[in-house]
Amino acid sequence: MAFHEVRFPANLSFGSVGGPERRTEIVTLANGFEERNTPWQHSRRRYDAGVGLRSLNDIETLIAFFEARAGQMHGFRWKDWSDYKSCLPLATPTPEDQLIGIGDGVTTVFQLQKTYVSGLQSYTRPIRKPVAGTVLVAVAGDQKIESLEFSVDVATGEVAFVLPPDLGTRVTAGFEFDVPVRFDADAIQTSVASFQAGDVPTVPVVEIRL
Repeated sequence: MAFHEVRFPANLSFGSVGGPERRTEIVTLANGFEERNTPWQHSRRRYDAGVGLRSLNDIETLIAFFEARAGQMHGFRWKDWSDYKSCLPLATPTPEDQLIGIGDGVTTVFQLQKTYVSGLQSYTRPIRKPVAGTVLVAVAGDQKIESLEFSVDVATGEVAFVLPPDLGTRVTAGFEFDVPVRFDADAIQTSVASFQAGDVPTVPVVEIRL
C-alpha cells in the first residue's frame, strides 16, 4: 500500500456529495438515560466521486485514475470544494488564519492544522496534505519567507523553520489543502446507456489516516 501524491481531477470532484463522519457508541441505560462515547479522536470524510461526472470522457478519466491507483490499493489527494482553505471558502488565505503552535525557543517543526469553532467548543484537525505554493506562515504576525526562513513538507503538512520561533510567540499559517483518500470499492460499474439517461455510477471515496 502506498500513497500517490496526485490529486483526483478537481473538475470531477466539483459537485460531489460528501463530508465528515463521526462514530458514536450509544448505550441506553435501564432508566432511559444514555451513555455516549467515541473511539475516534478525528472525523473521517466520505465522498461520492460519481456525482461530478458529466460526460463519457469523464468516465474514461475516472477509469484511468481508478486503474492507476489499483482500486482501493493506493491513496491519493482529493479536493473537497466545500472545505479546502484555512479560511472561509470565499475568502483568501492569510498567514494569520490558523494557530499552529506557540514558540518555545527550541522547537522548529510545527504541524499544519485547522480549528473549527462553534460557540465554546472547538475541534482541531491536522492538515497532512497542503497544496504546494499556497502555504503562508507568520511568527508573532511577521510573515516569513518560504525556502529562506521556513520550508513545507507537502506530503506530511509539517512546517520546518530555519530558526526556532522565540518563546511565547504565536506561530500561524494560511493555506489550501487536500484530503488524503482512497477508493472505497474495488469495482466501478458503468453503462453508456444508463449514463446518457442521467444515471451516473456510484464511486465511493473515503479519507485515510496518515
